[in-house]
Amino acid sequence: MVIEKRKSKVQEYAEAIIIAILIALFVRTFIVQAFKIPSGSMKPTLLVGDHLLVNKFIYGVKIPFIRRTIIPVMEPKRGDVVVFIYPEDRSKDFIKRVIAVAGDTVEIRNKKIFLNGKLYTDQYGVYVDNFVIPATVQPRDNFGPVTVPPGKIFVMGDNRDQSYDSRFWGYVDLRDVLGKAFIIYWSWDRDNMGVRWSRIGKIIH
Repeated sequence: MVIEKRKSKVQEYAEAIIIAILIALFVRTFIVQAFKIPSGSMKPTLLVGDHLLVNKFIYGVKIPFIRRTIIPVMEPKRGDVVVFIYPEDRSKDFIKRVIAVAGDTVEIRNKKIFLNGKLYTDQYGVYVDNFVIPATVQPRDNFGPVTVPPGKIFVMGDNRDQSYDSRFWGYVDLRDVLGKAFIIYWSWDRDNMGVRWSRIGKIIH
């Protein structure tokens, strides 16, 4: 007769905790991750204090650290709200909307976006400043034309006049795209010290 050695309660709890941590790390690395909005560059789509979930699997499974895709699923498309590693400081994550993908030609004339020579239907972009800045001063309101290289995307914040984005620092490498934002699960209004209940559960478009 085989006598099975019983595990102690401490050992059972420790194993359960380790398994739970491993599952959480797997989910966070490959499936879904939570992020918090710290600035107003995506207003009114996303507000400061919004907490959202990002689908990391939708753009494929990447090897951590080297960011190489091992299981491709799909690539970001125009209109997607994506979280990515900020090219000028890789310790930070940014969130913006995809305006153009590889092969697209982007031009901005007096705040109007032209994509492949045609006026872009900009249903999410808002402008809070009527002043138009010449291209000789900075690229906010007049930019390009440029053609997006292979393996890159061109992104902009929905708050067009108050967003630091591809107009200023260039393209986002597809390897640095962490995922697609899809839902707000919590929202805290720090100015009024209250929960924005109407935003909880809101799908991000």
